[in-house]
Amino acid sequence: MRVSVGELKFDVDVSGPEDGEPVLLLHGFPQSRRAWDRIVPALHEAGLRTIAPDQRGYSDGARPAGADCYALPLLAADAVGILDGLGIEEAHVVGHDWGSVVAWYLAARHSGRVRTLTAVSFPHLQAYWDALREDPKQRQLSRYLAYFVSPESTEELLADNAAQIRALFGDAVDPAQVRHYLDLHTRPGVLDAALNWYRSGSLLAEDQGLDPVAVPTTYIWSDADMAAGRYAVDRTAAYVTGPYRFVLLEGITHWQPEQAPQSVAREILARVRGEV
Repeated sequence: MRVSVGELKFDVDVSGPEDGEPVLLLHGFPQSRRAWDRIVPALHEAGLRTIAPDQRGYSDGARPAGADCYALPLLAADAVGILDGLGIEEAHVVGHDWGSVVAWYLAARHSGRVRTLTAVSFPHLQAYWDALREDPKQRQLSRYLAYFVSPESTEELLADNAAQIRALFGDAVDPAQVRHYLDLHTRPGVLDAALNWYRSGSLLAEDQGLDPVAVPTTYIWSDADMAAGRYAVDRTAAYVTGPYRFVLLEGITHWQPEQAPQSVAREILARVRGEV
């Protein structure tokens, strides 16, 4: 279905029991709402209703031009607007990668709309900024940001049948799923819009001063993740004042929703049910 937020129209999968508690699922880069395909069945079986949008730039009807249109407050406002459009006052929020960044921001700045938070891969932004200042390993891990914001990155990532994007997933994601992501990102304008999330500068905008999170929170990280190092991961606990659980997935890469769906679904359900 399509959900209007102002002049933007978002493609959103809404499924599961109509009377189920809502779970908002926010995907990362370079994925789409299909990142949750192997997780939603377990949530539906548990009686939950899932809302999985293609976020700004990924939906055909929500692709404004210019990096300034992809600043983090706008991305979070989209999520709030989607909930509004569906008549949902508050939801359990789950995010992966960039979706996790948006989810942390929602929990910090729009806490009244967030029942619980499950963040996958990316830590609380303040912990990430701490790590960029204090941890050489995190600065090394984050070198990809300079490439993604460069003007030539779009063309280079799409070269040779999007070989660089394909290489990002390696063998951690099912080839059929990778083909779906490539089909989306090789369409005109999609990859450029997705890279505008980086080009907006939000990941490095420490002046946002993101508040600690008070909602019940689970943070899932894997030891082969390429986005965040252990310093930022451990530091995240300092920026959660509500009930908090950290989950380590051993031997799993950055693509946790696709590579370890059972583990991720289990932790989402434990957080939603208040079992942790």
